[in-house]
Amino acid sequence: MKPLLFGTSKINDQGILEIGGVQATDLAKDFGTPLFVYDTALIKKQAQGFKQTFEELGVKHRVIYASKAFTSKAIYQLLQKEGLGFDVVSDGELHTALVSGVNPDMIEFHGNNKSYSELLTAVEEKVGMIVLDNFHELELLKAITKEKKQIQKVMLRVTPGVDAHTHDYILTGQEDSKFGFDVKSGQAANAFEKVQESQYLHLSGIHCHIGSQIFDTTGFSFATEKMLEILMDWQKKYDYVAEILNLGGGFGVTYTSEDHPLPAKDYVKQMVEKVKEECDRLDYPLPEVWIEPGRSIVAEAGTSLYTVGSRKDVEGVRNFVAVDGGMGDNIRPALYGSKYNAFLANRALDELTEIVTLVGKYCESGDKLIEDLKLPKAKPNDLVAMTTTGAYGYSMASNYNRNQKPAVVFVENGKTQLVVKRETIEDVARFDLDLK
Repeated sequence: MKPLLFGTSKINDQGILEIGGVQATDLAKDFGTPLFVYDTALIKKQAQGFKQTFEELGVKHRVIYASKAFTSKAIYQLLQKEGLGFDVVSDGELHTALVSGVNPDMIEFHGNNKSYSELLTAVEEKVGMIVLDNFHELELLKAITKEKKQIQKVMLRVTPGVDAHTHDYILTGQEDSKFGFDVKSGQAANAFEKVQESQYLHLSGIHCHIGSQIFDTTGFSFATEKMLEILMDWQKKYDYVAEILNLGGGFGVTYTSEDHPLPAKDYVKQMVEKVKEECDRLDYPLPEVWIEPGRSIVAEAGTSLYTVGSRKDVEGVRNFVAVDGGMGDNIRPALYGSKYNAFLANRALDELTEIVTLVGKYCESGDKLIEDLKLPKAKPNDLVAMTTTGAYGYSMASNYNRNQKPAVVFVENGKTQLVVKRETIEDVARFDLDLK
């Protein structure tokens, strides 16, 4: 079985994985392991795949990177050059975006429990859009903008009651959700009226996000119908016409050979056609269309490199192969039961002779990265490459067991750039105080 490879990744004649023209063995030698490696050519290709289709269809749009997938100064700077906007969900993400040089007008502030200080910072920094998620923050923002006498563009996040065909943990568009204003109960209409009462809140449009790892556009089509129904109702009742319709993100990626997502251009084409169709049917002015891809821009561009250490072979039961990372740099298998692909990056052409469970070094029985993985006979110091780890790996990393977070390196055209330093042993205790 051949390894799943993406972008510029390939196996050379020596059986060594290359990413961006750089051998994985050299990356491990120069930067150590565990290591996150990003193929920046693929990131750019994915970003442009979304943007170009909008442009070809002649629709006003904004492609907004959902930065929770992977946040760093370098990724903000890279994607700003590609013309993307940015979705942030905390003061930490907002700060990182701002110190990276991101134009505040291209920032959209999300989150279901924004604090007063976060909203105040967003207003003071002139963030382009705040997506209101509940009545508490709506009232906070009304008070802040009134005190500052400053106009703030906002959207209402609504839950249209559409279930995406995805894992229960990552369903966010249905009525039973912590996110957004429910439509059926009348929350959304109530929120609309409260926003309109404020002279400093400008309602630019509405937003929904129906889930993640979505492999077709059926859910988006249903969501579009629901969202246009809401807007038509508000047009009739309040003479309101939305400037923007934000359909969120959730576009799927390939983790294993069982996953079959659409190309970025196909998602956009089918979504735009549905929006146009519904607007024509309802005689509603075509709004600007916004989407929020995150995982689909960076996931397949990321590869985790690990070094093999110990192993435990229990005849007739299981072979455990342990690496120098694990749930501290990729919590998704333990948290969600997520499936991944991996292979020996230094011996990728060797015959697959054993089935193993790839485990980490953390003191948890659930610290399993991949079960039933076919590998050549793995030995200490072999290099394991785990693919499609560019999203929600580093961003969800922890210091559990006081392990240090990995480094992150960008590669392209044979060149490497360290963009996040590896934490040191001193870093993990830097906030500790001595007992007095």
